[in-house]
Amino acid sequence: MRRAVAIALIPFALAAVIGMVLLYPFGHHARSGADLGLGQHPVDAEVIAAASSSCTSGAEGPGECLRLTLRMQNGPRPGHTIQQVLPTDPATPKFSVGDEIVLSYSGAAPEDPASYQVVDFQRGTPLLVLGLVFAAAVLLLGRWQGLLSLISLGLTVVVLIGFILPAILAGENPLLVAITGAGTTMFATLYLSHGFSVRTSTAVLGTMLSLGLIGLLSSTFSATTKLTGLDEQTTDLIGALNTPIDARGLLLAGIVIGALGVLDDVTVTQTSAVWELRKANPDLSWRQLYSSGLQIGRDHVASSVNTLVLAYAGAALPLLLAYTLSDRTFGEIISTQAVAQELVRTLVGSIGIIAAVPITTAIAAAVAVRERPSSTKSARETPQNSKSGDSVAERVSRAAASSAETATMRPRRHIAK
Repeated sequence: MRRAVAIALIPFALAAVIGMVLLYPFGHHARSGADLGLGQHPVDAEVIAAASSSCTSGAEGPGECLRLTLRMQNGPRPGHTIQQVLPTDPATPKFSVGDEIVLSYSGAAPEDPASYQVVDFQRGTPLLVLGLVFAAAVLLLGRWQGLLSLISLGLTVVVLIGFILPAILAGENPLLVAITGAGTTMFATLYLSHGFSVRTSTAVLGTMLSLGLIGLLSSTFSATTKLTGLDEQTTDLIGALNTPIDARGLLLAGIVIGALGVLDDVTVTQTSAVWELRKANPDLSWRQLYSSGLQIGRDHVASSVNTLVLAYAGAALPLLLAYTLSDRTFGEIISTQAVAQELVRTLVGSIGIIAAVPITTAIAAAVAVRERPSSTKSARETPQNSKSGDSVAERVSRAAASSAETATMRPRRHIAK
């Protein structure tokens, strides 16, 4: 059965490797913002004064605008100060003395304040601290496996930045690029995080089959619902690139990549559950393993689907608020392009997660039932230390049996007296 799983994975692995070679934009000139007329340069600055001011340039006294005095930290004139006048409308952030912000420099006269525009806050240090806290939490709980998980995360970022984004910008089919990149990422991260074993291979196979189903469903229903994928940001990007990028393909690529993060969690959990059931009771048949594993999967699916729905709802919350204030009916709201594509994204991803449970459980049960009982146990378990190496399920079973035996023996001792 191990050989069958390996043979089944070979086409997927070859497809991922060949896909990366064929889709990678070798020799393609990487276009920059300057090539697209977006030649704005970021300049760091610090707010040293903030006061109410008239919106008229050069006027003094209180008014309806905010005048910021900024000291540039880098760029063409580090150490020099400039002033920026901003409207005090609800869309303008609140600035205070000491805030570190980012200016956009157009490249024109560096001494002219009109060459600069306030665009954002500096967030590098807080994000770095948050990232270190995250890494420490992973290492504290996961230890060696946590370290491997962080390396896997790094590989995911490398594939995303080094392959998926350049290939899409070069005009390749976004859906094919996403499936290839997701498959490559999944192979690398699962084997690196969980080791090379038949258990991991089973999870990989279940993930690949479910991922293919998500790609098929997303392609079908985005076409039947006439989704174009052309929101405001996508339209501006495609117009600036002047490259034949498939907007609907971008939508499909987002669905595939977004679902993979939850999908591999489900498949790994289901595979581990079936293996632990087999280890606790080697006499279970395929049907019993499948039935018990499926029961575990039902609980997992309920929480995973809810997580996916809430994640997409949270991302689209401003849009949902805007539509709530409109005079449209519920049916009209969900039929709009912006809401319908989020519905398709959520429902297709959820269907893929639901399907991953029976698919992965069936494969895992078929493989585990043919494994020798000794091979499902830990390699360090011996007759001398089998109790310390037993699984949680085995210890619970022994404890329950011991309690039952004690309960039946107590009346006998009482009668003997």
